[in-house]
Order: sequence, then structure tokens, then C-alpha cells
Amino acid sequence: MLGNKSGVWVIDDYAHNPVKCAAAIMACQPVANKVVAWFQPHGYGPTRFLRDDFVKEIAAALRPQDEIWMSEIFYAGGTAVKDISANDLINDIKAMGKNAFFVEDRNLFLETARPHLSDNSVLLLMGARDPGLEAFSKSVFESL
Repeated sequence: MLGNKSGVWVIDDYAHNPVKCAAAIMACQPVANKVVAWFQPHGYGPTRFLRDDFVKEIAAALRPQDEIWMSEIFYAGGTAVKDISANDLINDIKAMGKNAFFVEDRNLFLETARPHLSDNSVLLLMGARDPGLEAFSKSVFESL
């Protein structure tokens, strides 16, 4: 947990698979009236393989007032086929009637999501394997 700033609890979590992302969202729900969760999937192959599970688990975890945001998949190099986007998951979650948003560049996330944050909310930042995530989380907290 990074702390509370302007009435918003900011939590960073290593959650990176469907069940862990859903569990992190549900763990934050007793803390505040609204959870705004951000997730950066890692790897095109794993995201493609787990797409249906991500959609099902995250959608089931979200309350009507909660939101899921995603930025583009973290690419660590290699010969991955880039035939899936985090926006595909977001569109699938939206189709289930949930509040889901895509912001391709994570550096634009806070300014885009800021109007969605209010007093008595949790901003949950999730992801793994990207060495820049810790600095990103701290930057979001400092800029809140």
C-alpha cells in the first residue's frame, strides 16, 4: 500500500493472473465505496491464453460502482505474435455491462482516470514482470 492521498487509498499489487486480479479487487472493496482498478497484462501469449478467464473473473469481482482500467500489454521482447490488445479484454468486460476503460499509454492513465476518483475510493494498481511498475505506482501516488 502506498497510502491515502486526497481521500483516495492507493494500493499496488503484484496481481497478474485472473484469480489474483479478482481477489485483489475484492480485497479492496471493504475499504472504500468505489474501487478503480488498473491492470497492465504482461505477455501477448499469456494474455491471449487467459483472455476468457480475465474477463470472467474481473467482471464477476466488480460491483456496479467499481471500474477496471487497462493499459496496453507489457512486451518484454521475443517473437510474440501481437494479435491481441488489452483493449480486447476491456471490450469483452464492457459487453458484460461493467465499467471498463482502456488507456493505451499508462502514463496517461491518471489524468484520464482522475475524474473517476473521489473521496472514499481505492485506486488499485496491478501488474507484474515490468521493471517500471514500481516507479509508475509511486509516480501515480505522488501525482494524485
